[in-house]
Amino acid sequence: MTEDVGTQVGDRLVGRVLDGRYRVGSRVAKGGMATVYEALDMRLDRIIALKVMHLGMGDDAEFGRRFVAEARAAAKLSHPNVVAVFDQGTDHDTLFLAMEYVPGRTLRDVIRQQSPLPPARALDLLAPVLSALSAAHDAGIVHRDIKPENVLISNDGTVKVADFGLARAVTTTGNTATQGLLMGTVSYLAPELVTDGRADARSDVYSSGILLYELLTGSKPHTGDTPIQVAYAHVHADVPPPSQLVPGIPPYVDALVQRATARDRDLRPADARVFSRQVHRVRSAIEEGLPDDPELTGDLTVPIQQMRQDNGYDDGYSRGSAYVEHVEQPPRNDTIVVPYEPAQSLLRPAGATRQHQPAEPLTRQPQQQRRGRGFIALIGVLALAIGVGTAAWFYGVHRYTSTPDLLRITAADAKTKAGESGLTTVLANQDYSEDVAKGEVMATNPEPGARIRKEGEVELTVSKGPERYRVPQLKGLDEDAARRALESIKLNVGQVSQAYSETVPTGRVIIFSPKFDSVMKPGESVNLAISKGKKPIAVPNMTGKPVREATRTLKKAGFTVTRTDQTNETIPQGQVISQTPSNGTLFAKDKVTLVVSKGPALRKVPNVRSKKLVDAQKILTEAGFLVKVEKAPFNLGLNLVAGQSPAANQMAKPGTTVTVTVL
Repeated sequence: MTEDVGTQVGDRLVGRVLDGRYRVGSRVAKGGMATVYEALDMRLDRIIALKVMHLGMGDDAEFGRRFVAEARAAAKLSHPNVVAVFDQGTDHDTLFLAMEYVPGRTLRDVIRQQSPLPPARALDLLAPVLSALSAAHDAGIVHRDIKPENVLISNDGTVKVADFGLARAVTTTGNTATQGLLMGTVSYLAPELVTDGRADARSDVYSSGILLYELLTGSKPHTGDTPIQVAYAHVHADVPPPSQLVPGIPPYVDALVQRATARDRDLRPADARVFSRQVHRVRSAIEEGLPDDPELTGDLTVPIQQMRQDNGYDDGYSRGSAYVEHVEQPPRNDTIVVPYEPAQSLLRPAGATRQHQPAEPLTRQPQQQRRGRGFIALIGVLALAIGVGTAAWFYGVHRYTSTPDLLRITAADAKTKAGESGLTTVLANQDYSEDVAKGEVMATNPEPGARIRKEGEVELTVSKGPERYRVPQLKGLDEDAARRALESIKLNVGQVSQAYSETVPTGRVIIFSPKFDSVMKPGESVNLAISKGKKPIAVPNMTGKPVREATRTLKKAGFTVTRTDQTNETIPQGQVISQTPSNGTLFAKDKVTLVVSKGPALRKVPNVRSKKLVDAQKILTEAGFLVKVEKAPFNLGLNLVAGQSPAANQMAKPGTTVTVTVL
């Protein structure tokens, strides 16, 4: 996918936050199915690539299901040459993938700027593509959309393949193979996708072969005015040798391209790993500076030649003309349909027939002439046998050795051991192993005992040890985010329980087990406890209770108690007049307010000094006080009030006893 990204005007997604996590930035590329944006993962504070499916593509439930399934399959591919898939999600009507962001350029840019490339450089660029496809094919995933736009080259030179599984998700929405061809990738589609719509690992090999042809020549092998004409060329015409356009390309490179792009899928390498081995052999021959290697060329071309002899068709190139000129073009209609043809007719150009020429009559030659020719023929046969034997020895036994057993030793030891046989090693891949210790070699290419050129290169796959993952910090995440975090490291969610929490909001993880940073195997489960929020607490009614009892009871229930005091003529001092709230439920640390009685209000003590005792008692009683009478030590019997306590005009509570002293 390519696009001029100079303008983002009118893009509805730029600046939007998807799934509450991904802030969409500038648009990077746009294709027929999706648009890719640079985005910020706000949770992990990193730049990612966000692939957003076009509106309407996600409306079909079956498409959405397939898209999710394929995204999960792609996420399982852990390989240095595969663009990593971090997350998949839906935000309302927006279906998206969060992927590794690879700043740099695409292989299309390299072809446009540098092609035709030298064979060594072309193979070096193809090798990591095949390494990525090998991992996919081992996992049962067929890419279906290998093209220069889907091969990314980072600024440090790392080659990564993108869009694993997406083409498969599209073709399962009900589109026919023909409809798929009209989406811009027809130049790289294998013939079987045109004839029956079925693809396997060999279809990716075909597309990779077309990719190699384009790297070597700077052009595509088949062209046409319409996509369907190109599709017909894939079915009816062999890919020509790249040396027809770029003289000087070794025959074994031609053979490699034509073997990978054989129209009969049974003649291609079985998968990307087999094709990668053939690329490795051809690359070794180039390193040796061989202009030709008859044995290698023969190994690659004999099956194709045999098939052509068995089926009796001519590819058109032996006559020195481009076959596509002879392809019968279908009529142009609004709806284009690719007709299915039997296998034999697909392998033979329209109108092509095998030409059988009658043998010329034999004439008798004189006996002497026959004897002379026989002697010359014998000498020729002997010379040919000697030449063939010498060539076989030189190109077969002399130049090859056996790959040593480098398994279960460290990469450094493997390098030393390979060097003893005149070989070099290269670290091609790393993978997990339950059996092979970390840092030791778990596989080689070629395999131990296989034939390899002297001074050749052995690719090492080194063990990363057992595959283990540390449990991430999940506390505080919502359940969906916790599940995604575990799935991203191949762990499962086990039992999910719910519990009240006074600190963790509803729907978020309170606790999990095993605990944070525990080491686990892929596929093991982590149990989650999800918060139901704060626990509701019933509020007891403490109205009329002594304030100490009320306070103690409410605090024990978990509430915060506040208090206000006020006078009350009927409620005794220290008792609860009212409570807010007085019923219902609250949560821990919520506030309950008590109104506590201070008793009746204070009153002013009347002045009864010099009053007669009878009058003083009446005045004090009517004021709400009690009266106590005491006689003065020098009592004269006058019954006049000489003193009072509390004193006149002091404030006292109703019911207070006022002592009067009489004379």
